[in-house]
Amino acid sequence: MKTAIYVRCSTKHHHQDTDNQLLQLNAFCAKQGFEITKVYSDYESGDSENRKSFKAMFADASKRRFDLLLFWSLDRFSREGVRQTITHLQTLESYGVVYKSYSEQYIDSTGIFKDVIISILATLARQEKIRISERVKAGLEKAKLNGKTGGRPKLSEDLINKVAYYKRLGFSNRRISRELKISNTTVGHYV
Repeated sequence: MKTAIYVRCSTKHHHQDTDNQLLQLNAFCAKQGFEITKVYSDYESGDSENRKSFKAMFADASKRRFDLLLFWSLDRFSREGVRQTITHLQTLESYGVVYKSYSEQYIDSTGIFKDVIISILATLARQEKIRISERVKAGLEKAKLNGKTGGRPKLSEDLINKVAYYKRLGFSNRRISRELKISNTTVGHYV
């Protein structure tokens, strides 16, 4: 099986490197009889998809330059959050590339439990979305209790009257927004 390896560590400093990951991943491929076609390595945070080798790996995956992507662990692959990580894994699958986490044997789209793993990861992504929403709501409630309000600032009575005046003259919302230097959406809210 043509295999690509992806390794990552946050920085080249502080004695971090990808050597330990590569050593074990290479040994695993040798034991399995996998042909390593390319090793992609990044030395930067995993919280962004704008990593040079990460992007190159996806470009090569889209051209089917390898059949399997092997990585040390999911957090070495991506730290962008559950939903975005799952999106990356689904993108690989859409290219016909399977993936495997060396240290997390349950994250393996080559095995018989592939569909179960995908559905569990998708459920985790939905749960993360719900938790984020709950944290935002809790933060808004806390701000409200502290006397802060969110959302669009209210227009002054004078500005509201000017919006109404221009509307009676037949001005479009876009023209009113330009005249009063407020957003088109705000104008629409008051007409």
